[in-house]
Amino acid sequence: MGHKSAALEPTYYTLLGLHPAASVIEIRRAYRQLSKRYHPDTTDLPENIATVKFQKLNEAYGTLSNPQKRLTYDLTIGYSKFGVIQPPSDLNRPVSRKNYSSKSAYLDPYDRPLSSGEIFVLFILGLTFIGCLLLVIAVGLTRGEAAFQTNIEQPDIIQQQVINYRE
Repeated sequence: MGHKSAALEPTYYTLLGLHPAASVIEIRRAYRQLSKRYHPDTTDLPENIATVKFQKLNEAYGTLSNPQKRLTYDLTIGYSKFGVIQPPSDLNRPVSRKNYSSKSAYLDPYDRPLSSGEIFVLFILGLTFIGCLLLVIAVGLTRGEAAFQTNIEQPDIIQQQVINYRE
């Protein structure tokens, strides 16, 4: 299925630390993290090693970020999304929260910061809560003890009216 050269060299997915079923978002995220780590200007590695690693990362990202090139590459390494069920690469690894990686960018709540709309909604909810507390305090201060008193005479008045109505 795969070529001999593909078996000897790490795949682009291995270079980026991803499974072949990785989403475009996961590929971009992995590339950005690794490019920061291996860029010749920002790494502690010797310049010749950093340059080679950075070029390989660029080549991998250039191929995997283009849908047509990625499809062709997947076929050359023997990976197919269709008709083949392949186990994930981390199938036998023990589960721990530390090594958690989301298979979808939308399922991991720790994956992204809050958007401006979400922050606005939280701000409005906070204002509503504070407003309700202030309203309760204002009612308590203006009514005082009268808010807790009941008028006992009212039922007697209603009974008198009912008696008068019957007569």
